[in-house]
Amino acid sequence: MEVLFDSWVLPILRVSTPLIFAALGGMWCERSGIVQIGLEGFILVGSFFGAVSTLYFNNPYLGFIIAGLAGMALATLYGIAVLRYRANQIVAGTAINLFALGVPPFLSKIWYDSTGSTPPIPTEAQFHVAPLYLMIALVVICHHAFYYSKFGLRLRFAGEHPKALESAGVSVGFKRWQGVWISGFLAGLAGGTLSIYLSSSFIRNMSAGRGFIALAAVILGKWKPIPTVLACLLFGLTETIQIRLQGVVLWGTEPVPVQWIQILPYLITIVVLAGAVGRSYAPKGLGTS
Repeated sequence: MEVLFDSWVLPILRVSTPLIFAALGGMWCERSGIVQIGLEGFILVGSFFGAVSTLYFNNPYLGFIIAGLAGMALATLYGIAVLRYRANQIVAGTAINLFALGVPPFLSKIWYDSTGSTPPIPTEAQFHVAPLYLMIALVVICHHAFYYSKFGLRLRFAGEHPKALESAGVSVGFKRWQGVWISGFLAGLAGGTLSIYLSSSFIRNMSAGRGFIALAAVILGKWKPIPTVLACLLFGLTETIQIRLQGVVLWGTEPVPVQWIQILPYLITIVVLAGAVGRSYAPKGLGTS
């Protein structure tokens, strides 16, 4: 059992941790009625500022919080576009992703004279297990808030029945702002997990599509906390298998081409979504402003 845990369970949990942070953030945002395409951008800025802050303060916990705040700051920019100025949510989210793709390398060039990565974080300033425990605590908190709290009920009504919420005297706009901020903060934490926990520095475009996979997990999980987490674990399993298969000879004498193996998580994402989207029902007010 111990070998199974160390060989499979722990690696799956490790690689699933940033997906779970980002997916739960995306779930809250979309439950409030706002389409969240910008998770990828929030993860990128979180991973960059998390690494930079950890390097500067030599404290992973402070770097982790700053990573979340960086994602939240970018989410505020997204919120201004879609909630204040009624911009198209898909277009605005795409713009956020493109913006986040270019800003970290630009700042890295100014601060460290390198566009590829930041300097390595010292071993004593890296996370070793803490994000795993924080992720488990977050799942419990989100599950409780989603089903058993006034906050969760009102935020869900903002995405399902906004007019009913307004008639009860609750601001739908503020609830949607809360969803956007939560998504930015949690996706920023996902980025901090990548650079401080799973790696030892920020690497250009290190999110590698995790924001879109997290959004796929939200859809597969039908916008509910526990099913969303299970979907993230499924994608974490595929990523773990992809890592294990690299260099393995499955037939003949040549190993499987690494490019074929690296597309496995994305291929499974497409296949799973193709079978799940038709059976998933998005919040009724999703995408309306």
